[in-house]
Amino acid sequence: MNAQSDERDEAVAAAASAPATGDVTTGAAQPAQEAARDDERELGSRAPHYIKRSRTLHISWQVGVFVVGLAVVGAGVAMLVLPGPGWFVIFAGMAIWATEFVWAQLVLRWTKRKVTEAAQRALDPKVRRRNIILTTVGLVIVAVLVGIYLWKFGIVMPWKIDQ
Repeated sequence: MNAQSDERDEAVAAAASAPATGDVTTGAAQPAQEAARDDERELGSRAPHYIKRSRTLHISWQVGVFVVGLAVVGAGVAMLVLPGPGWFVIFAGMAIWATEFVWAQLVLRWTKRKVTEAAQRALDPKVRRRNIILTTVGLVIVAVLVGIYLWKFGIVMPWKIDQ
């Protein structure tokens, strides 16, 4: 079996276990339904039908999509060290590739799943409490260091210190 049919089987199983439309009583079941809808989307090219009919035209279309996606991903990689929204642009390039290539669609699905899991972990009360405590401790340390600096040097810029 190929990966495409396996994912469809998983999507059907997830859709069968999710409540039907109108049966949702709480907001907690909605993310599962949204994930099932994402998995139901079939893998493969989203090129217009008239492009898919001609093999030469479809290959040309895929090359064009690959080149545009590569340019966007390359710009995103450059923005990792230069000013700009690097990761956002990289994911935009991956989304461009995902319009044509199954591997990019699978990478984006995996990324979305991991981001959703990370968001759920971040909303866990224990994790939130730990993050708040660590942030508070960090701010206290920074405040103490700033206080020591001001006590020792006053409000003087570091490049004007005569010592």
